[in-house]
Amino acid sequence: MDAEEQFGVLRELQDEGKVRALGLSQVSVEEPGSGRQALHRVHGPEPLQPDRPQAPRTSCATRRRTASVSSPGRRFPQASLAQPGGPLDEAAKRLGTTTSQVALAWLLRRSPVMMPIPGTGSVQHLEENMAAAGITLDDATYAELEAAGK
Repeated sequence: MDAEEQFGVLRELQDEGKVRALGLSQVSVEEPGSGRQALHRVHGPEPLQPDRPQAPRTSCATRRRTASVSSPGRRFPQASLAQPGGPLDEAAKRLGTTTSQVALAWLLRRSPVMMPIPGTGSVQHLEENMAAAGITLDDATYAELEAAGK
């Protein structure tokens, strides 16, 4: 079954209320026969990337219940964000968390339709990543990270 047919079936399941959202990661629209092309033809996704303004695409993606993410080889737009003494490190010290947890909490706050996909090498790392969902960034910390990420 090719990608377009697969996403057609998934779209039917979504229309029946059995699947809430569809999305892809790590594919480009230029890849011939890619799932992203198929999803676009079947459902019309909105591209979301953590280093770009989200407002118009976020509301559209929320209405359509679909999104695709493509940022191969990139973690953050500026490497200085994650450096010792950088904004993520300082926020992590204030919150008593890891820089990775702050980064995930930041991404989760940016958009109700963004789903970070962090790497996980152990059960402990998985638990650490999952704990990021419980971190609440205050407005000042969020604004600091947003400014540093531009």
